[in-house]
Amino acid sequence: MFQGSMVALVSPMNADGSLDIKGYNDLLDFHVQNKSDGVVVVGTTGEAPTIDFDEHISLIKEAVNFIRGRMPVIAGTGANSTKEAIFLTQEAKNAGVDGSLLVTPYYNKPTQKGLYEHYKAINDAVSIPQILYNVPARTCCDLENDTVIKLSQLPNIVGIKDATGDLTRIDNLKNKVSDDFTFISGDDLTFLDYLKMGGDGVISVTANVRPHLMHEIYSLVKENKIQDAEKLNQKLELLHKAMFIESNPIPVKWMLTKMGLIKQYIRLPLVELDPINAKTLNEGFALSE
Repeated sequence: MFQGSMVALVSPMNADGSLDIKGYNDLLDFHVQNKSDGVVVVGTTGEAPTIDFDEHISLIKEAVNFIRGRMPVIAGTGANSTKEAIFLTQEAKNAGVDGSLLVTPYYNKPTQKGLYEHYKAINDAVSIPQILYNVPARTCCDLENDTVIKLSQLPNIVGIKDATGDLTRIDNLKNKVSDDFTFISGDDLTFLDYLKMGGDGVISVTANVRPHLMHEIYSLVKENKIQDAEKLNQKLELLHKAMFIESNPIPVKWMLTKMGLIKQYIRLPLVELDPINAKTLNEGFALSE
């Protein structure tokens, strides 16, 4: 179910800071039309840290109701509180999502045993496909391979989104988990190499603005047209980098505003893109055409 280019969707907002639901649905439709293979809502790129519980649940429900099965909907439901993560995951299940994405607890820096017990508690509480999400650059918490292997034996844990950029991890895990365990890249800069090593897909920031190209690269890899995939991805390399020239989702929201797809607003403590970085973003976008 979870494969291909899945977009880590932004959360559009109005000038007063409220959620722009029409803009949200327009974006969802944009990704259906441009062949995204799935959508992840209310994750890091969706500004989950500054979206409250009611808004969080509302965005999940809206995505499920609007997509109506046209592509998988994955809800970001992770938290640094196990109780909150269970609550959000249950609400996502109630809304009808296809799966949940569970970032490692951030800031409180649990041990590997604590991580195992955290994910096991969610697994035991909510029967829904659950994807582990390891992004230590943001969370200061690394989900080690040995812990992933143990967690993969739990019935509701179906895969991992690896945003470490460390390609040795998938190689070391592949033969130690079940054949149906899903490997998803969370790093646009290395996602093509990840796919070539047996990855099933990517949850992508770049796909917000170039969904058709990200989908095409995945399709070429699956057809074993590796050189064609590499050539196409070369067009995106500067854009991949530019998407992280400032903290995500600052650059991608700026670019989507420039494309006329969303209104210009991002919630504090994030602020609008520094004009000095606009040139790099514009160059990356132009080169990807």
